Amino acid sequence: MKRAAIIGAGFGGLALAIRLQSAGIDTTILEGRDRPGGRAYVWQRQGYTFDAGPTVITDPACLRELWDLSGSDMATDVELVPVTPFYRLNWPDGTNFDYSNDDPALMQEIAKLDPADVDGYRRFLRYSAGVFVEGYEKLGAVPFLDFKSMLRAAPQLARYQAWRSVYSVVSGFVRNEKLRQALSFHTLLVGGNPMTTSAIYALIHKLERDGGVWFAKGGTNRLVEGMARHFQRLGGTLRLSDPVVAIEARSDRVTGVTSESGWHGDFDAIASNGDVVRSYELLGRHRRGVKAAARLRRKRFSPSLFVLHLGVRGEWHAIPHHTILFGPRYQGLLGDIYDRGELADDPSLYVHHPTVTDPDMAPAGCSTFYALAPVPHLGKLHIDWRAEGAAYADRILSILEARLMPGLRSRIELSFHYTPQDFADDLGAHLGSAFSLEPLLTQSAYFRVHNRDDELRNLYFVGAGTHPGAGIPGVVGSAKATAGLMIDDLGA
Repeated sequence: MKRAAIIGAGFGGLALAIRLQSAGIDTTILEGRDRPGGRAYVWQRQGYTFDAGPTVITDPACLRELWDLSGSDMATDVELVPVTPFYRLNWPDGTNFDYSNDDPALMQEIAKLDPADVDGYRRFLRYSAGVFVEGYEKLGAVPFLDFKSMLRAAPQLARYQAWRSVYSVVSGFVRNEKLRQALSFHTLLVGGNPMTTSAIYALIHKLERDGGVWFAKGGTNRLVEGMARHFQRLGGTLRLSDPVVAIEARSDRVTGVTSESGWHGDFDAIASNGDVVRSYELLGRHRRGVKAAARLRRKRFSPSLFVLHLGVRGEWHAIPHHTILFGPRYQGLLGDIYDRGELADDPSLYVHHPTVTDPDMAPAGCSTFYALAPVPHLGKLHIDWRAEGAAYADRILSILEARLMPGLRSRIELSFHYTPQDFADDLGAHLGSAFSLEPLLTQSAYFRVHNRDDELRNLYFVGAGTHPGAGIPGVVGSAKATAGLMIDDLGA
């Protein structure tokens, strides 16, 4: 039996491991933290459950497929429940927009902003459906290993004007500024600036409309636990609390990994779900590692996040599961985050309220929230987050009290925050980036880290840094692309 190692037990690593183990490849996952999940970590404190990372689950079919491979049923391990509305969008002037795939209700919401944009939205939806087919269904799980593969995709990318930004394309269909924001903000959920991210990412709108938005009962962590449990049930090995410190390589092949505890394993193939820069650094002085890490450091990385977690007395039934609080600026704020490296006093916030869907994630009569603000990564914003974090948390609390939750401070039982420095320290994320490489057209598909290394022919990559990119469907799609290569290469 061939043996494979996967570094990192995030969504991508777990999805890849399930695919390899299902194909009969003896697979070991090595995870540095005390539990699987990566960015989808979880904290349980004083009866509250706090998901650390992604909380928006789309395209549940791509997850169910991981169980289908072995004739199993995902429902054995995970219960997914629908979320509606998908998001409630709110602006400083008090305007609310409930965003869902209930077509009559959505048309009413659009008409409230501008009746003339109803037809424009329908035309945008047709555009989104087209890029969904070309960018997700046809290319989402196809590895781009050579430039010819990019040239083959070029005509369709050109047909949908992939060189334009999502915001630019949306603006060609609708004229209301709030609606333009509502139809373009999704790129922020995968680390992209709506003003510069390729219009191909407009496919996210179609992805949500068709598949819905879901939540794993008990939190996203339950999905992670279910994936890990299914992998081990298939016979896979999961090693926790022992980070990999070196990937051994000879000539044009990798041979094994060594962990912090001194444990060593030899493998026929190695895949990394870790940060792409850090992964190449694990090769030490090997020429490929030095060259690739240096090249990657010159690329543009997605911003980081500041996440404030709150355990609060009381139940807030009027606040939906997902709320987007847009700030008074849109393009200006994006410039602060992506270009100027400035910490804004007027951030936009994503507010996650899981207990409105699953009250068991907090003690009886209490609620769990997190408020997330995109912020510049450590390479653009040079501040001491350990010193400045409390003040920024207080700023976010002021916004929440003023716009969403009056009297919030008096009802907080537990609070803590997670900063760009934590992304760097806990996850080994280069520059504390929350989403790896920024999803620019020039850093997508062939121009992203390849699913299989060009020189070390049995070293592979999975997760946000490789094709197709960040987000749960993206990293699960990367696992499908990478697994196909590994299974073929290992003759499984």
